[in-house]
Amino acid sequence: MTTQMILALAVLVLMIALIMFDVLPFGAPPILAGFLLVALGLADVKTAFGGFTNNSVVMIAGFMAVMAALQKTRFMTKLKEIMINLVTKGGYKSYAFLIIIVMAGAALAGGGSTGYYVLILSLITAIPYQKQLPTSKLMMPLGFATNHPLIPFNVALYFGVASTVLESAGWTGGMSMAKFSIVNFCLSLGFLVWALLAYKLLPDHPIQEPTVDQQKNADGLDVVTLTSTQENLTVVAFIASVVCMMLMNTIGDIAYVIPGILGFVLILAKVITFKEFRENYFAPVILMMAGVVGVADALANTGFTAMVGDTVAAALGTNANPFVVIFLFAVLTSTAACITGSNMGSVYIFAPIAVATCMALNLNPIAAAAAVTCAGWQGHYMPIDGLPALVFGMGKYSMKEFWKFTIPMYIIRLIFLCAGAVIIFPMK
Repeated sequence: MTTQMILALAVLVLMIALIMFDVLPFGAPPILAGFLLVALGLADVKTAFGGFTNNSVVMIAGFMAVMAALQKTRFMTKLKEIMINLVTKGGYKSYAFLIIIVMAGAALAGGGSTGYYVLILSLITAIPYQKQLPTSKLMMPLGFATNHPLIPFNVALYFGVASTVLESAGWTGGMSMAKFSIVNFCLSLGFLVWALLAYKLLPDHPIQEPTVDQQKNADGLDVVTLTSTQENLTVVAFIASVVCMMLMNTIGDIAYVIPGILGFVLILAKVITFKEFRENYFAPVILMMAGVVGVADALANTGFTAMVGDTVAAALGTNANPFVVIFLFAVLTSTAACITGSNMGSVYIFAPIAVATCMALNLNPIAAAAAVTCAGWQGHYMPIDGLPALVFGMGKYSMKEFWKFTIPMYIIRLIFLCAGAVIIFPMK
């Protein structure tokens, strides 16, 4: 390892430790890590703090402001009432039903859709605390359920990545998209099994901070004070933001800024104040997401991740069990993505190595390409990027509470994913 690798790794470890032990307020450790990267000469200021101009961060920040406006509408109040009815009934059946509903919605929204998981998480935070089914028992399972479509028919992105990986490694046998979807179903099934088993392990505490100026009705819901014109404008802004986020690969950069522009439209329409916009746009969870991007880029630039992949490939030898080979690379890929925040980058580093390793062992590499590609979006056991960061922050969990759910979830999902890949795409 070079000196730069060691220093970058030390900064990463420090950042993770500060997050784990709540030494600094939520969102602060990555900012400190950025300062340290510049001070140690590992990155320039533009790289270290590039996350604040990162496309996804800008998009999510703007959407958070639009969501703040949506919370004031009768539309949101009605959705809350539906969820509250289930929560008020309480118990395991309501919990399981909510998970299935969210997973079914994920099939339509596309697994892992930013707009969809921000919507679901925002809905959960808006539900008043109910002893029968505390929202702290919902934030993690429902949040991660948005990443697992119950019927995964919208897998074009992941399938395209897996196909590209196979081709880049010299494999010309092709891959069935229908079978690839079944592998994704195995992954979703693994999540569902764990979520249903984990009910009693989830914590019981409020996740809302009561505010002095917020008016509530008898059911604990916000009193709507917007005019019908303001409400309609807010709903249109929300729908437009979600559509843009879902089409960002089609319409380009404009998709990332539309939520922010619509936030200003809502300010002009007096739906939200600039203070509300600012507090949501620069929320601690946004600072967390933005700050970690610079750390991820600095670590990747040192060549550390690539070095780890090469070392593991050499250590596997030629007699490894096929399932073990796939599982190991799935762990490496998901862990690299979890720590660095670079899902696609981690896949393109480890998946070709996994495919090449299988080919060297005279094994069919399609299962490896499918499993390792999907694994790139299945880290989630560290709250330092995107969905897990939002779940951790909005759910007000301790690291112990977070890990009690996410570490078993991580292991079970990968077992189902890799087993499904080996069964669907036989390697011998």
